[in-house]
Amino acid sequence: MLKIYNSIAREKQDFVPITPGKVKIYVCGMTVYDYCHLGHARVLVVFDTVIRWLEANRYDVSYVRNITDIDDKIIKRAHENSETIETLTNRFIQAMNEDAVALGVAAPSFEPRATGYIAEMIAMITILVEKNLAYQAGNGDVYFSVHHFPAYGKLSGKSLADLRAGERVDIDSNKKDPLDFVLWKSAKPGEPFWDSPWGKGRPGWHIECSAMSGQLLGVHFDIHGGGQDLQFPHHENEIAQSEGAHDHPFVNYWMHNGFVRVDNEKMSKSLGNFFTVREILKHYQPEVVRFFILRAHYRSPLNYSDQHLQDTKLALDRLYIALKEIEPLSETLIDWHHPLAQKFRMAMDDDFNTPEAIAVLFELTSDINKTSSKAQASLLKALAGLLGLLQQKPQDYLQQATAANANDDTLTGDAIDQLIQQRLQARREKRYADADAIRQHLQARGVILEDGPQGTTWRRA
Repeated sequence: MLKIYNSIAREKQDFVPITPGKVKIYVCGMTVYDYCHLGHARVLVVFDTVIRWLEANRYDVSYVRNITDIDDKIIKRAHENSETIETLTNRFIQAMNEDAVALGVAAPSFEPRATGYIAEMIAMITILVEKNLAYQAGNGDVYFSVHHFPAYGKLSGKSLADLRAGERVDIDSNKKDPLDFVLWKSAKPGEPFWDSPWGKGRPGWHIECSAMSGQLLGVHFDIHGGGQDLQFPHHENEIAQSEGAHDHPFVNYWMHNGFVRVDNEKMSKSLGNFFTVREILKHYQPEVVRFFILRAHYRSPLNYSDQHLQDTKLALDRLYIALKEIEPLSETLIDWHHPLAQKFRMAMDDDFNTPEAIAVLFELTSDINKTSSKAQASLLKALAGLLGLLQQKPQDYLQQATAANANDDTLTGDAIDQLIQQRLQARREKRYADADAIRQHLQARGVILEDGPQGTTWRRA
């Protein structure tokens, strides 16, 4: 049985969906005012892998990943760029989708934009005000009153007193309690706004997800996911809003992926130590980046460095090289009775343990290198496919250039093939020193030649 580490329970639990055979999952998506960085990529890849495994287990999955397209940062960036908010957000939504496709991330079932659900947010805030769980302050903003929601803090595992003492919260004299959070922001001059019972304004960030998830998945659903940094206050606030409004359990399982770190510090834009997906993909193939993310357990920190990515590329090369000379059997169903397939399943059913699942892929690779078994090659390709890996033709992957070296015309595939032919001619004429010089020249440029029964092939180092 699939077990999921439930953040709110602080333990692994058997996964039992609300409706047998169906899974409803909501994941907090991007605030689209800039390009996605590796931390965003981790969220995309981790939950894409979760969805793949749920679907492999024949669940009918409804997956919502939202887009925040109205926010203080968005308004500020649009103003700095002298462009409309819509132009800004549309550009970065397109960029986000391009990054997701490059990383092998499938589109979610629903990708709602916050601005499309303003009416639902207003309706939810109205309920909270009527139930005395929210109030309008003197500045026109509407705040959620955490004091009136006794369960506040159950996700973070802290009492209100602990949270007040230990968490950084905005100092705002309009609030009745420092932990109260904004549901509706009164419009400032020049800002976009919508009409509401509390005047012109726009929703706060936290209410967006409660309203959109409730509209698309219902007020009670199976899994809610996101980055560890969202656990408090964002997800804590979602629970308060949703359960306060509906008097109903909100989510059964909370999943949070760990931080990406650079030099043991969290990768973040505020620290200036972030790398965008686009920057990384100039130097590494997208599948290498996906593999790098999945080699760490999703709840563990992911330590970024060029050396770690280089090591990841060498590891992925090894898997593809095992498939290079062996044509897998035509598409067949996975034999889950196979010992290594069972081992793979046990790993994935243990809270999506991708490092252990990947270890199984290397066991299969070792077997393939010894036996040249087409059946084993087929199993390797099929199991890897459940992780979104090894779906390219081996030669295409091994010969693929990155943007960093694609501009060097001496490294094009045609140029390499011409040098291979020159080397072959030199060997025929017994000019072995010339043939060795060509090999060494290519090796110095990051191209490895491999001589075999079928002739000479090449791959990029």
